[in-house]
Amino acid sequence: MVPVSKTAPQQTQGFASNQLMNELGMPFIVLAGAFLLVIITLCLFGVRRMQLRRALGTVDASICLANNRWAMGVCRYQESDLEWFRLLSLSPLPRLKMVRSSIVMVGRRAPTEAELTRVPPDVVIVMLEYKGSQVLLAMKFGAYAGLSSWLEAGPVVGIGTWR
Repeated sequence: MVPVSKTAPQQTQGFASNQLMNELGMPFIVLAGAFLLVIITLCLFGVRRMQLRRALGTVDASICLANNRWAMGVCRYQESDLEWFRLLSLSPLPRLKMVRSSIVMVGRRAPTEAELTRVPPDVVIVMLEYKGSQVLLAMKFGAYAGLSSWLEAGPVVGIGTWR
């Protein structure tokens, strides 16, 4: 007669629980990693937004892109450039950069009925011309006043260090 070991059922039971833990552990690790990645990405969006808003000369402004599509973003006045950053982006580089001396302010207007659902409330549509193409910016009236002052306060083209 062969003696039966009392540890054999425990080993089988331990093996089954380890296998069950491995089956449940891997999806949990994947979900926890994905959740952590989402949290880190949201924190990076927040840090980028704070960095953009901390700089002097920044205003919230939506821009009309191709196919009459509006995108939310932030405009930043530089000494000789107007930069526009997409709001939902992690890139530190501006999506659009316009040279101050090439910007012509055509005027402003109220949003049309179709634009009211695409732009933030209480904004004016600023019509600019930049190198022969029309650029539309949606911004608060105070930001529009700042933009027009910034454009008017620039040096005369051809005098100074503009181009």
